[in-house]
Amino acid sequence: MSERKRQSAELRMQAALSCLLVIDVQQKLIPAIPGGDQVLESVAWLIKLSREMDVPVRVTEQYPRGLGPTVPEIRSLVLDDELLEKVHFSCMDADTIRRQMAAMGRRQVIMAGTEAHVCVLQSVFQLLEEGYQVFIVDEAVASRKPRDAELALERMRAAGAQIVSREMVAFEWLNCAGTELFRTVSKNYIR
Repeated sequence: MSERKRQSAELRMQAALSCLLVIDVQQKLIPAIPGGDQVLESVAWLIKLSREMDVPVRVTEQYPRGLGPTVPEIRSLVLDDELLEKVHFSCMDADTIRRQMAAMGRRQVIMAGTEAHVCVLQSVFQLLEEGYQVFIVDEAVASRKPRDAELALERMRAAGAQIVSREMVAFEWLNCAGTELFRTVSKNYIR
């Protein structure tokens, strides 16, 4: 494969190489997020799409005794072993999360969650440092202050993360039309 083709292939999200990582969509935090409902809707959409596409899902909770558990509408979509508690802002500072990420063998991390300028940002930096490709779903990340989220997205992009939309995720994971999977995803997720 030519160097140019290899680099091009690495820019596209591929379901077989991806995992979805949702950061801290918790009960005491989401009400303080402007557009929190959109974030929750986008996160739920991404989790359901991941299930259709056999993409592993992991969801973190930052100090749930203080911030509460994951919101019920997201928690109901997550298996017990997919929910990971942490106290560090970067999820990769937690050994259990680092081990799970490595064990999945997925080098592309599709990310969503809150807060963009704290736990998402620090997790992105560490994932990039460890050689993961990181894709941030724009409509699925937010902070309590919109300007903090904007600055975080700028820093993540400058560090090498790609900012994408949820439909970009779906179409790149699908890769082609005309399949039964495409018809299912198109009918249920692309409107």
